[in-house]
Amino acid sequence: MLKRFVERYDKQVHRFLEILPGTFSWTLILFPFWGSFIIPHYVAYYVIFFVIFWFYKSAALAATSTMSHLKLNAAKRFDWLADVGKLKGFSKIHHLVIVPTYLEPLHTIEKGLDSLVRQDFPRMQISVCVAFEKREGKSAQQKARTIEKKYKGKFANLLISYHPDISQEVKGKSSNQAYAGKLAKKLLVDKQKRDINFITVTSKDADGILFEKYLSALAFKFLSNDLPHLHFWQPIVLFYNNIWQVPAPIRVMSTFSSIWQTGLNSRTDRLVNYSIYSTSLKLLDDVGYWDIDVIPEDYRIFFKSYFAKEGKVDVEPIFLPAYADAAESSTYFKSLVNLYEQEKRWAWGVSDDAYFIKNWLTHTEIPFWKRTIRVFKVLEDHFLWPVNWFAITLGATVPVILNPVFAQTVMGQNLPRLAFGMLTFCWVFLAIILIIDFRQRPKREHKVSLFRKILTPFEFVLMPVATFIFTALPGIDAHTRLMLGKYLEYRVTEKI
Repeated sequence: MLKRFVERYDKQVHRFLEILPGTFSWTLILFPFWGSFIIPHYVAYYVIFFVIFWFYKSAALAATSTMSHLKLNAAKRFDWLADVGKLKGFSKIHHLVIVPTYLEPLHTIEKGLDSLVRQDFPRMQISVCVAFEKREGKSAQQKARTIEKKYKGKFANLLISYHPDISQEVKGKSSNQAYAGKLAKKLLVDKQKRDINFITVTSKDADGILFEKYLSALAFKFLSNDLPHLHFWQPIVLFYNNIWQVPAPIRVMSTFSSIWQTGLNSRTDRLVNYSIYSTSLKLLDDVGYWDIDVIPEDYRIFFKSYFAKEGKVDVEPIFLPAYADAAESSTYFKSLVNLYEQEKRWAWGVSDDAYFIKNWLTHTEIPFWKRTIRVFKVLEDHFLWPVNWFAITLGATVPVILNPVFAQTVMGQNLPRLAFGMLTFCWVFLAIILIIDFRQRPKREHKVSLFRKILTPFEFVLMPVATFIFTALPGIDAHTRLMLGKYLEYRVTEKI
């Protein structure tokens, strides 16, 4: 009955579900302010719940990032090529790497392509497609000519695609990759007669630098998996390429993004492919490639595949790094703006939630708890994105300040003590996270004074302000835009 209702009123249900995240987040953000006058005790319970929740999340992140860090160090030392060479089908395996790009500088693209040249996997079993946007014009053509000249003969195939502007398509990474993927399939499968069952596809951002053993590890994971065409593979994305050049607030945010991704690789129950990832060409072809009418493409292609394959698709971690650029521009202020726009685009992943919920409601062939856990862990992250900061940072003080009568009660007096006590203990988890971050970061290229080295850890006093400006605000910005129907256009993060 519910399935028929959703299918019959698809547009209306979809619009309602787009309004839902913004309504939810604004309700929780404003609740402590108006609730402090009417139901202060319930506001206190709300704050205590969030503090306990945050304590759990902090402890879980410290534990999982530690486990992932240890596995990463082991995986970097492991000889993946030696092991995969012993597996049946090794000679058939072929890696396709798609590099979508729009307006990125040539040196940024080359930096990523150089990491493919350095792979220890046989390069004649690697094909690369640099996917330009046709609207970039002569600049794209000039970069393509330089790339073709520099990397000629370095791979089995070097494809250059120019994604045209097509009506009904949303300009961005998803539609560009769909175009490039279909083009590559025509060459590799239809023309060169390669076996589609042995072709992997890696989506790599232009600035992405793959660890030199990544494709060997991917081949091992693919060939040793009983169901390789029902899997995505996820490296640990670390925003460290330019970590020492960016302003301190950006370095703080890049640290947390990197550690979050590190920890996620040890949480297979909630791991979804992100930014730089791999899958099989067979799976992509079966589900119709990336969608052409959306901005967020990574979570979307996973859930599109997950529901198309009746919940049998999963994500397997690869504990190897894939390095990416932190947001940076030509000036300090422009760099901060660049980071805000990047975070807002990431927060725009909430626009996919309507799609996730509708499919959760209609794909009843997937066991209820299996699909519910998979979808609702994503909804938790998306819906609470802009809420966490307000609940954690302001929640305990708002009812006490706004309601002096409540402040004189036992609960009113104990609420700040309880909240601040638990949050203070979270600094222990923060210390663990910082140790992991400093062990994973690349060494500084230039020598700096001892004073500056000592000062670096204290950058994290900026955390409350940085997370407000670059997490809470872009989150509520994205939620509000979606709620009001002011849809976001794809904006590439500037590279310098």
